[in-house]
Amino acid sequence: METTTQDHALNTHQKWTIASTSAGFALENMDVMFLSFALSSIIADLHISGAQAGLISSITNLGMLVGGVLFGILADRFGRVRTFSHTIFIFAFATAAMGFASNITWIYVFRFLAGVGAGGEYGVGITLIAESFSRDKIGKMTSVAAIGGQIGAILAAVAAAFIIPALGWKALFVLGLVPVALTYFIRRHLHESDEFLAAKQAPRDQQKPVQIRALFKTPKLAYQTVALMIMVIVQIAGYFGLMNWLPAIMQQKLGLTVSGSSVWMIATIVGMSIGMMTFGSILDYFGPRRAFGIFLIASAIAVFSITLAFNQLTLVLAGAIIGFFSNGMFGGYGAVISRLYPTEIRSTANNVIVNVGRAIGGFSSVAIGFLMDHYTLTVVMGFLSVLYIISFTVMLTIPSLRKMGVVNED
Repeated sequence: METTTQDHALNTHQKWTIASTSAGFALENMDVMFLSFALSSIIADLHISGAQAGLISSITNLGMLVGGVLFGILADRFGRVRTFSHTIFIFAFATAAMGFASNITWIYVFRFLAGVGAGGEYGVGITLIAESFSRDKIGKMTSVAAIGGQIGAILAAVAAAFIIPALGWKALFVLGLVPVALTYFIRRHLHESDEFLAAKQAPRDQQKPVQIRALFKTPKLAYQTVALMIMVIVQIAGYFGLMNWLPAIMQQKLGLTVSGSSVWMIATIVGMSIGMMTFGSILDYFGPRRAFGIFLIASAIAVFSITLAFNQLTLVLAGAIIGFFSNGMFGGYGAVISRLYPTEIRSTANNVIVNVGRAIGGFSSVAIGFLMDHYTLTVVMGFLSVLYIISFTVMLTIPSLRKMGVVNED
């Protein structure tokens, strides 16, 4: 259901679409981030090893990949709205179930299921946006939804600060039931796009089930899919590297307290949010090659700014700059994927490409931990910088991005 490029006002369906997807991403990321804030308490309470604790995140990422593939296919076959609400139910109840986990085995089971729901939600939500807004607004609107995820991280931090000391880590996860209320509004106010309904009326589409191999149907399409996966892998690797390790690095380098490193994380999240809105506007106006080109090169340079920090003020400034460029791009991937793949496989493409990136890119924490043990901070930042250069090079080789062109030239 699209509007013309001259129509700047959002209709009721578009308002509900962006509100529902932004809220869904916020609550999903809130539930996922609960683990980061509760991990030390879980280790102490259940007497598990560091290796066992580290496996929790890996299992969650594996669940995201499974959920992304499964629900991407279901959304393309049966509808976006119904599938979107089902994914929210799954990650909400699986997160709440963590409050009743008595051993590490059950934690693995519940985090895998939470990952299944969270992984399925992303691509379906992005597809809803892509099919509800005109071409010249998709980049901005997917970025708005991505900002919702950052708000979720802040909500998780605030909730953890109040709940864990007073009620314990299990009570924090029970709060994960909050997203269930969102599904009521989604099912009541959202409907399938005209584009999806039209595609489902074609007999050929009704007879052929959606399959992952459709993303690799031709050599050109296969290369495009793999290239986009590489770009998302770098995106996720940079995010996990920055958010998981740099606060600890800065505590050691500058002697900051935990509260001081928290200020850095908040500054980084604010930078990310501003960067997402800026990137979305650049993408819509100048096209993906220029948008990604600017941000990827700037990211490769910006990661070194952290090595120049000499006090908390310069650290906060560096964090905001890095967040602006390195994670400002995140919302753009959904916009690009949605425009490169047809309606029949759009949800599948979004979920498979992004969740493969999550599953592989999430291991950057392990790589950066290894580099920290053996090399200097400059080498660690150099590793991230090289990743962004690789992504930039790959981006330039995707032929379809050239054809997407610039919106205001259409």
